[in-house]
Amino acid sequence: MKALWKTTTLVLATIFSATAAHAAIKSEAVEYKDGKTVLEGYIVYDDSWTTPRPAVMIVHQWMGLTDHEKQSAEKLANQGYVAFAIDLYGKGNRPGNMAEAGGLAGTFKSNRQMFRDREKAAFEFLKKNKKVDSKKVVIAGYCLGGTGALEAARGGIPVVGAVSFHGGLSADKPEKTKNLKAKLLVLHGAVDPNVPPKEVEGFMKEMNDAKADYQFIAYSGAVHAFTQKESGNDPSKGAAYNEAADRRSWVAFMDFLDEVIPVAK
Repeated sequence: MKALWKTTTLVLATIFSATAAHAAIKSEAVEYKDGKTVLEGYIVYDDSWTTPRPAVMIVHQWMGLTDHEKQSAEKLANQGYVAFAIDLYGKGNRPGNMAEAGGLAGTFKSNRQMFRDREKAAFEFLKKNKKVDSKKVVIAGYCLGGTGALEAARGGIPVVGAVSFHGGLSADKPEKTKNLKAKLLVLHGAVDPNVPPKEVEGFMKEMNDAKADYQFIAYSGAVHAFTQKESGNDPSKGAAYNEAADRRSWVAFMDFLDEVIPVAK
């Protein structure tokens, strides 16, 4: 019996090892372009998939594409999605400090068309991937990227959903939102000083006037950048990590994805 048990255990271990090796999560840096600007994103997927999968585009915060977005992409790939962390700034163009980040972010906030063009370039690149079902793409972003996710939806990029984590909510031409088709999820810090109540009210009016399908969740005690541990833990500074808001917002995100681009079980 002992010999049989050992043999069975060895066989099962071998099968498990082979399956795990075959279903490895793969990640790679990829280059694509917006006009003449070379961009460098990060894509993650399970190489064992044989049919096209739903995909999530992730738009970075003002410091550019960092480990924060890459880790989110890896979590999404483990849930069955193709995840693509996109690049707004350009290959090798990463701010070295907050002043540089503010300058770069400001360029996109003041030029919403360029914002949407960069995101459209990423979408066009992603939809050519054979592992992606281009009719089942959601865009999500953090801070600056949250603003970008909403801009992508407002601008008619054919995503089925857009998700903002502690992003800005203003629109340059809110009257055009009447053509919005994507479903929206806004995950907001209830006391975020960077997004004052007036901006929240303006967003609500914009969405209600457009009869948009949207959800707005505000997390008590949370300020700006509540998902980012590198933002510290002092809310008085206006940006700080909030463990409860981070955890709850991710659950809300997963529920949203399960509604709009469910992964086949």
